[in-house]
Amino acid sequence: MAGRYFEELAVGDCFDHQPGRTVTETDNLLFSTLSMNPQPLHLDAAFAAQTEFGQRLVNSLFTLSLTVGLSVGDTTLGTTVGNLGFESITFPKPVFIGDTLYAQTEVIAVRESKSRPSQGIVTFEHRAKNQRGELVVRCRRAALMHKRPGTA
Repeated sequence: MAGRYFEELAVGDCFDHQPGRTVTETDNLLFSTLSMNPQPLHLDAAFAAQTEFGQRLVNSLFTLSLTVGLSVGDTTLGTTVGNLGFESITFPKPVFIGDTLYAQTEVIAVRESKSRPSQGIVTFEHRAKNQRGELVVRCRRAALMHKRPGTA
């Protein structure tokens, strides 16, 4: 598996995920409609043109999902049991159709699981910047991680 096991993650580890990902109109349209979010700011170009942004905004939950998704190959692919929670989610700048996002992940905390000896809890901070280097999302995520087989 490409992901890292619990023992392979230490506080301060930082991963720059490659490649980046350009957000398309289809991404925004599908995510918004599949998640039953009819907000015209995401879907209606004429409406959005009259707002302070002058164009449609990408659904912020898509931005969050894409950022976490970009991290999976370097961090949790095949080595996570599941997400335990997200916190401190902020969107300092908007994302627009055509923006390219680049993600980075830092390990903020690690601890053994008290109830599951073959697993541990890792807190990640995920960040994404657009092609102009502007921070567009930051969040912390706690994940329950497998230990390397045979080490529990």
